[in-house]
Amino acid sequence: MPSRRSFLAIAASAAALRAGSAAAQERFSPFVGSNLDNVRRMVELAALRAGDTVIDLGSGDGRIVFAALQSRPDVRGIGVDINAELVQKSNAAALERGVADRVRFLHQNAFDADLTKVDVIFMWLFPELMRLLRPKILAQARPGTRVVAATWDLGSWPPDMIDDPGGGASPVRRWVVPARVEGGWQWDATIGGVSHRFSAVFEQRMQHAEGVVRVGNRREILQHVILRGDALQFGIRMTLRGVGYIGMSLTGRVRGDTIEGMIHAQVPRPGDDEAMDDISLPWRARRVASPGFFGVTGTDLN
Repeated sequence: MPSRRSFLAIAASAAALRAGSAAAQERFSPFVGSNLDNVRRMVELAALRAGDTVIDLGSGDGRIVFAALQSRPDVRGIGVDINAELVQKSNAAALERGVADRVRFLHQNAFDADLTKVDVIFMWLFPELMRLLRPKILAQARPGTRVVAATWDLGSWPPDMIDDPGGGASPVRRWVVPARVEGGWQWDATIGGVSHRFSAVFEQRMQHAEGVVRVGNRREILQHVILRGDALQFGIRMTLRGVGYIGMSLTGRVRGDTIEGMIHAQVPRPGDDEAMDDISLPWRARRVASPGFFGVTGTDLN
């Protein structure tokens, strides 16, 4: 883990490595002990919860993992480092600290680390290496996993939170791994006594998503789409056959190829064009390969 004092020395070392003979893996970060204040801020920004498991990619002497375990007695930790000697020393330190039952340090390449069962991923690596790890994190970590890194960012993936005190201190950033909602989704809902099929298409870039929806031959843009981990919410305002023009708010949890949650809607009261009734009902969407949104429309838009 590089500290600010060592940036120039590390950069020079990295340049020399690039100029030298090719290695099996071209990008790696030599270990330099992290600034302890930055370690503290990283652990604080992680917002650790009871039962969390943290992993540090490039754990060095284990100081970030040990700080996480010290902050909460119910946190478990994993350290991954490519330097076998540092791994051995970190496991020995875990025994000395009396936390060997809560932590393990692995001699492993960061690209081979198992991210599927952790709640927090710590990193303090060269920016190129962090950027190379970004696809792995987005593909393998569970939605809602927090990623915390000091100094450098993750390219075009914008952080959800930044601790930047200024005064020469390194910024610390936190990201939340988003669920994958890109593509087609379909659900049925009975509103105003009429059954309607909704066919939606989401486009996604990291945690930013937008979408469109079709019901019958009418199409609308999804409003105010918010994706945080596996939590998804958005609004729909459109005319439904046999019901009229209504506004809906949908919230749900993305679980792989399904979304389950609630619809809250304002529906025109039968026989009273000016009165609206509030309704709530469950909804369950499923991912589809060929969304009806793209089906033939024709010229009858009723």
